[in-house]
Amino acid sequence: MRRKQLAGPVLDVAPLLLGAVFRHTTAEGTVAVRITEVEAYDGPNDPGSHAYRGETPRNAVMFGPPGHLYVYFTYGMHFCMNVVTGPAGTPSAVLLRAGEVIEGVELARTRRAVAKDRDLARGPARLCVALGINREQNAVDLLARDSPVRLLDGPGFAGTPSAGPRVGLREAPDWPWRFWIPDDPTVSPYRPHVPKRRT
Repeated sequence: MRRKQLAGPVLDVAPLLLGAVFRHTTAEGTVAVRITEVEAYDGPNDPGSHAYRGETPRNAVMFGPPGHLYVYFTYGMHFCMNVVTGPAGTPSAVLLRAGEVIEGVELARTRRAVAKDRDLARGPARLCVALGINREQNAVDLLARDSPVRLLDGPGFAGTPSAGPRVGLREAPDWPWRFWIPDDPTVSPYRPHVPKRRT
């Protein structure tokens, strides 16, 4: 994967990440995942984006150069990760939603006790758990050769990706900015945002 590929408009870059490989090496070993599902977030043009209202300490990495990792904590329990896209100063990013573990399956199984391997990295939080990703990896350069966290070309995806609404969003819930490999069993189920009931 080249930095200039990630520097384009986020809606062009997001489908290109389908079939790419995300690899993380730790003291425990290496786990690599073939990406099968992503979501695009377009900064100030997108009310669903963390960068919609400007730069904060939390989202600062989104304003940097493409090819870095943006990791955030959500719901007080989960980490999710994004690949920063677009030129520096343009805070767009692609959320990695799901993938197929293609290396380090045994290590991924120790991190994720599930009945089926298709569920090891099926969903953005599960993907981070399987890969051992947390806030310590925030802002790492995914394209640096000496980085323990790498984004690689992998087998790619030559077909036409499916597209539909992003998952669980309160703002801009119907925008078809989620992309996935059709019929892949590791793609996560679609769940719309459910407003909290007042009691």
